[in-house]
Amino acid sequence: MKVKIIIGLLLIFSSFLYAEDLLLDIMFTNDIHGGIDRYPATFMNPDFPPILGGGGSAATYIKSVRSHSKAGTRDNLLIDAGDFFQGHPVGTMSEGRSVITYMNMIEYDFMAIGNHEFDLGEDILKKTLELAEFPILSCNIVKKGTNELVDYVLPYQIIEKLGLSIGIIGLTTKDTEQMSFPDNIKNVDFLPAKEQVQKYVDIVREQSVDLVIVIAHMGLPYDPQPAYDARYSNPEEEKEERRWGYDAQEIAHEVEGIDILFGGHMHKGFAKPWEDPDTHTLVFQGYAYGSNVGHVTIKIEKKTKTISGYESPAINEGVLVTLFEDEYFADEEIGDTVLVMQQIAEVGMDEIIGEASMNITKLGSGTQNLIGNLVCEAMKNYTGADFAFMNLGGIRDEILAGPISYRNVFSVMPFDNQIVLIEVDGKFLKEIIETRVSGSRHGLRTAGIKVVINRKRENFDRITKLLIGGEPWQADKIYKIATSDFLLQGNAGLALLTKIPESKITRYEQGLRDVIVEYITNNSPVSAVIDDRWKRDDKSPIEPSLKKEMEK
Repeated sequence: MKVKIIIGLLLIFSSFLYAEDLLLDIMFTNDIHGGIDRYPATFMNPDFPPILGGGGSAATYIKSVRSHSKAGTRDNLLIDAGDFFQGHPVGTMSEGRSVITYMNMIEYDFMAIGNHEFDLGEDILKKTLELAEFPILSCNIVKKGTNELVDYVLPYQIIEKLGLSIGIIGLTTKDTEQMSFPDNIKNVDFLPAKEQVQKYVDIVREQSVDLVIVIAHMGLPYDPQPAYDARYSNPEEEKEERRWGYDAQEIAHEVEGIDILFGGHMHKGFAKPWEDPDTHTLVFQGYAYGSNVGHVTIKIEKKTKTISGYESPAINEGVLVTLFEDEYFADEEIGDTVLVMQQIAEVGMDEIIGEASMNITKLGSGTQNLIGNLVCEAMKNYTGADFAFMNLGGIRDEILAGPISYRNVFSVMPFDNQIVLIEVDGKFLKEIIETRVSGSRHGLRTAGIKVVINRKRENFDRITKLLIGGEPWQADKIYKIATSDFLLQGNAGLALLTKIPESKITRYEQGLRDVIVEYITNNSPVSAVIDDRWKRDDKSPIEPSLKKEMEK
């Protein structure tokens, strides 16, 4: 409560301090992933996690900020940069309807479309978005084979606030094409972000707007300054062939006319905005799962109607306000509504299915971590495969020591992927691994193998040692490999998996989440280890036995 009082005083004080400026409070969220419920912040302290208040606490903060608005001199906006529902049970189980209900209640102004919006298919997404009482924005999602925007988005809107004309443009990462099931996006195309957003910036600028704001489901690099230096310090340097679409930093630098960009997608928040050195576009980005509300007070000079600066509401957190429940008591109406929706969605979630003898965390070495190894062992065990693998981003949470509930496993595997078994020869198996360590790719979560990687070697020739089931890899041997249907569809850069004939695929029609549940139930108390299954050694030569097999 003390922090809330301090922030309230700061808001009031800033009204007097900048009396000559117009003040626009912009509150922003991104990557909520259904995190409107209250939950323990184990990522902060696994042993004594503080409770995050979810949508109820967010509503308390948002209403507090709005209470300081004053006609003609101070106003506010509430926006979201996408990935709004898929993750927490209250979002996933309701197909996003619960989150839209909450967003309607707290009166969001705009939301952009994220890549995970398509996880349940376009038809379900459209039905959910029909419930929204605010505009859904994206300027680059079009009907397949056309340049016509899909009918459930608007490319932009122009609004009036404080006597200012403000253009708001939405943008979705083109990487959605590589991160979604092809069948879920079969009726849409994602046009190149840079060209599309520049097109619509020009359109709104032609309508004499005073400010241009982009809400983009794309993020800043984890380390913005080194990334910027690598990209732009030597304009003459030949650029690598682009594998992924543009990110928020590139849009801010290469698109003219954007004043402010609100991003997401990366699940990393920044207490201060990234300001592009050339365009001076400000880029803001929050953390994920409803753990915080972003808030920046934009100061606008009355006469010129241009940005004169910005203020952060929190002393230590900058523009990001962490929603600790004991500091932001939940708004009664919204908190109670979320709780009811949560209880409906989570029937059976707290059933105990096993026990962990240790904290099975994301801590690890290289591409290995404890929870990733456990999941891959479960996949291998269920299918009887020689080798099991997952993409690095497919496992989302940890399991702590003690009783394990279905809810815990849901947090680890919130997506409805299914397990599959493929049968391929050793050459193909090796190509899978080589693909995932080519370029700057980091690798895979695995079980059943021991591999050594030398990243100083050329692409597709980086494996220097490879054992399958403890035996030397053989180029012509047929191996059984367990993975997810998400990867089988060619996602995460594994387009080669789409070449596997259907006769060599076993589809179990079993959810990967339930495979993990079964493994925990049958093997409790469960644990995990970091071992020698994956090692990087940039001085390692190719072992003679591997080289001999490669020459076959």
